[in-house]
Amino acid sequence: MVLAIVGVGVAAYLTYIHYEGIEPVCGLGGDCEKVQTSAWSDLGGVPVALLGLIGYVLILGALAVDGERGRLAAVVLAWGGFGFSAYLTYRELFSIDAICPWCVFSALLLTGLAATTTARFVRDPLPPLEPHAR
Repeated sequence: MVLAIVGVGVAAYLTYIHYEGIEPVCGLGGDCEKVQTSAWSDLGGVPVALLGLIGYVLILGALAVDGERGRLAAVVLAWGGFGFSAYLTYRELFSIDAICPWCVFSALLLTGLAATTTARFVRDPLPPLEPHAR
């Protein structure tokens, strides 16, 4: 749950700076501004940072749901976020030619969430389906 909460914070910050039009604080020699203003910084007019915020909130919500449905939803959402983040990291490296440390941190958080939600799901899998009684 901690990883999802931190992810909400990172994505909320990136969403805020997007809508405020301000330059992100970018340490470690990264080029956040170049990444944040690239052609891949939005999807259909929706900022990728906002999509990340929504994703993290949904993962956090799924983690709060007891039972198998919550575990399954958390796994599906975390792996979806991981896949999208991997795609965006590819774009940073090979299309934008710039790295955003915030984005790398988010990718690491999603990697951790994919691993931990999967471990939680494998530990307590869904029960087998029962045939409908007639």
